[in-house]
Amino acid sequence: MNDDSTTIAPDDSPWLSPEQLSAWVRFIGVVELLPGVLDSQLQRDSGLSHFEYYVLAILSEAPDRTLRMTGLAARTNATLPRLSHVVTRLEKRGLVARAVCDEDRRAMNARLTDAGWDAVVEAAPGHARTVRSHVFEPLSDEQVAQLHMISDLILGKIDPEGRRSLPYGR
Repeated sequence: MNDDSTTIAPDDSPWLSPEQLSAWVRFIGVVELLPGVLDSQLQRDSGLSHFEYYVLAILSEAPDRTLRMTGLAARTNATLPRLSHVVTRLEKRGLVARAVCDEDRRAMNARLTDAGWDAVVEAAPGHARTVRSHVFEPLSDEQVAQLHMISDLILGKIDPEGRRSLPYGR
């Protein structure tokens, strides 16, 4: 018996169908393991955590390489305390500078310094090679397009404001 009702759990079921569960377990494996792969490469080659690199990369694409801390927190999906801690570490290394926002004196801006720009430019090729090797090389061009579409659909549900849609490639 192989009709459609056995492959997809009804909406009112508290359980995933076998196919959904199998896909979910694999997806969670990617979600859990990929950050470690990216972090290890960046730490080894650039002395940056993946999150630090992500902060630098987002600032590198911002107008004047500057964002309000609240905007940067939204783009990185970080709490302000976590982001502030990371920005402090990056400031100590001379990669980021904080300044009072000209438009709103109550707000703080984070600005990528020239040294920060150099760090992200230096780290980017190795990061891109790692992403290509671990994510895109196993996929066909059609599967890459499907991954893009699937990611857009999931992000549409979990990030309806679209805060995470632009950082790496508009």
